[in-house]
Amino acid sequence: MASRNLWYVRSNFLFGSRCWMIRYSAEIFLKSVSLRPFSVKCANAENEDLLNNLLTMGVDISKARKRQPGVFRRMVTNEQDLKMFLLSKGASEEMIASIISRYPRSITRTSENLSKRWDLWRMIMTSDLEIVNILQRSPESFFRSNNNLNLENNIKFLYTVGLTRKCLCRLLTSAPRTFSNSLDLNKQMVEFLQEVCLSLGHNDPTDFVKKVISKNPFILIQSIKRVKTNIEFLQSTFNLNKGELLLLICGPGAGILDLSNDYAQKNYTNIKEKLLSLGCTDEEVQKFVLSYPDMIYLAEKKFNDKIDNLIQENIHVSQILENPRILDSSLSTLKTRIKELVVAGYDLSSSNIALLSWSQKRYKTKMKKLYG
Repeated sequence: MASRNLWYVRSNFLFGSRCWMIRYSAEIFLKSVSLRPFSVKCANAENEDLLNNLLTMGVDISKARKRQPGVFRRMVTNEQDLKMFLLSKGASEEMIASIISRYPRSITRTSENLSKRWDLWRMIMTSDLEIVNILQRSPESFFRSNNNLNLENNIKFLYTVGLTRKCLCRLLTSAPRTFSNSLDLNKQMVEFLQEVCLSLGHNDPTDFVKKVISKNPFILIQSIKRVKTNIEFLQSTFNLNKGELLLLICGPGAGILDLSNDYAQKNYTNIKEKLLSLGCTDEEVQKFVLSYPDMIYLAEKKFNDKIDNLIQENIHVSQILENPRILDSSLSTLKTRIKELVVAGYDLSSSNIALLSWSQKRYKTKMKKLYG
């Protein structure tokens, strides 16, 4: 009996200890789990002072948060310095709020960085107001990178290859990543274009490069492989000799050199199949596309819908071949203008259809004349 009681005490002690240890371990685990969300919350917490500052400045917090949410978790930002700097350059408070709303990362730039970058841009722009207007349209072009040395090296290099201020300005606003590229990367593309020029029998590589980049500011942010494949596509598809290819790629065909190779080939195949189905010859199709290579930008559905709509309105395919630019107009614009012209008594089947692609101002002037 005594031994049994002793066993009971021992087992109770052992099991009790084990239970106590299990409970103690569970409490530690639960405490650690309960602490984790708090830690994550702290790591992801937004800077309340920053939010209040931006609200006071009139920044659209909702828009800014969608664009670059990480900025709001920074403990150190320079929104007040940015505001004072841009005000000194002629920007309004409303404009500054809009810039931050659309590109929040702008508030991470220091005064020294901003001042240096502004001076570099003035190597291209003629006035502070010109830069302010560009910032208003495209804040990313100015604030995307903070590597001023790389920007300076790229500007100097692109000037040496013959690009004008106007062309560099277009690069800054349309393809700002050009200046974020490493200098070596830009040099490689320029050297490639120079080699293409010489291989096609042209003895002025500088002039060739200047023409290509001026007509296609996006080419410097594409891979050499893509540009090379597109050049080969143009040469083989249209069976061009060296002189014809040279004129095309430094002229109206320069714009399509940065397209995805698959996209360009797919769209051209669709154009060809659609026009052949309407009775056109291979020669007519090639002439049509070469007269306006930007046609290759049009995806299958857009091209087909526009062609079908024009044909349904008794416009002959031969008229379309003579006026490829009408396909630049949106489908809704084509429908609206065709309807208005028919009401005005304009016979589209026997008259010039070029006005379908005219500017709005020129088109309205024509409509006034039609109505007398």
